[in-house]
Amino acid sequence: MTAPSAPSTRGKAARGPSPGSPAALRSANQRRVLDVLRGRDPEAKPDGPHTQAELARLTGLAPATVSNIVRELTTAGLLEVEPGAGRRGTTLQLSASAGLVAGIDFGHSHVAVAIGDLAGRVLAETRTPLRATHTSDEGLDVAHRLLEQLLADLPGAVIRAVGMGLPAPVSDGLVRSSAILPGWVGVDALAAVSERFALPAYVDNDANLGAVAEQRVGAANGCRTAVFVKVSSGIGAGLVIEGEIFRGSSGTAGEIGHLTLDEQGPVCRCGSRGCLEAYSSVETVQELLTAQLPDAGIAEIVAAAKEGSVPALRVLEDAGLHLGWGLAAVVNLVNPELVVVGGEIAHAGELLLGSVRIGLRRHALDAAAGTPIVTGALGERASLLGALMLAADRTEITTA
Repeated sequence: MTAPSAPSTRGKAARGPSPGSPAALRSANQRRVLDVLRGRDPEAKPDGPHTQAELARLTGLAPATVSNIVRELTTAGLLEVEPGAGRRGTTLQLSASAGLVAGIDFGHSHVAVAIGDLAGRVLAETRTPLRATHTSDEGLDVAHRLLEQLLADLPGAVIRAVGMGLPAPVSDGLVRSSAILPGWVGVDALAAVSERFALPAYVDNDANLGAVAEQRVGAANGCRTAVFVKVSSGIGAGLVIEGEIFRGSSGTAGEIGHLTLDEQGPVCRCGSRGCLEAYSSVETVQELLTAQLPDAGIAEIVAAAKEGSVPALRVLEDAGLHLGWGLAAVVNLVNPELVVVGGEIAHAGELLLGSVRIGLRRHALDAAAGTPIVTGALGERASLLGALMLAADRTEITTA
């Protein structure tokens, strides 16, 4: 794996252009153009190239200023120019030579790895099963091996940073608790992944990363306030508030799987009773159908429901009603424009969402009861794409 070298700043203060100087203004304008090309501007197209006219409109910069910046970035090898019909038809996008990043998404029993450019576009990806009881070291070893395999097909690729998602609360890189990945509890995941890959690393909760991806290029694109709820082995939510992920003071914001619906209900893996996760997670759905559909995964359960299996239909309906109940608390508090349902359960589509909406209407305030609820556009890749975007967003691009 190739990592770029960086000049040492030990023992001396890092210096940049003086505020208000022509160099500082030039640097700020360059960043505005790069932000659009990297998909950071909420008004920009979620992906794909842009014309110079679009860059001028989205940045508010004068066309001549944009033209100069484009020339500088192209000369530095950071932009690719695609000729079109006339000057207005010429489009621009970040070049792969600006650098690449890696994304890693851990689940209860899988790990997925991807390589993408600094605009978050995927160049290669892979996924493999893991033991649910794997340790953090074992998981990182597998992820490292998968990344090396992907790099073998991308000769000369330079990975500049790694983003990683975990189904657990993460605060300052530390995994505070996780009933889903017990082998990671108490691990400084940030330090572990940075050391294992010898690269700058960034770690976040997987639902937060799914929310980033769905808001930027998926079902919530264009929404300033939205909720992404990931329903798989556990249930977690990523809260996008005014265009930013809200993590709370210690990184546990969005842990809606442990909202108590019934204090006398079934014991949850967290030790509490009657948690939303104990009613609506994929594992709960599978357990309730063990007698009728032994060893069935969620895809087989959904297929059985579509074929008219009454037990499968009923279990999905009940899971949806409880999920809607839990989401009612969230929409009452956050008042989002949209709720996006992702994770494995999203395979059920309207078989689930119909009852989710009923549960929401029963328990939400009138003003919030009609909040749109849709299936995620990115499927089970949402958190992986978000991990790529996390690494790309934190990686600086300069012409220096």
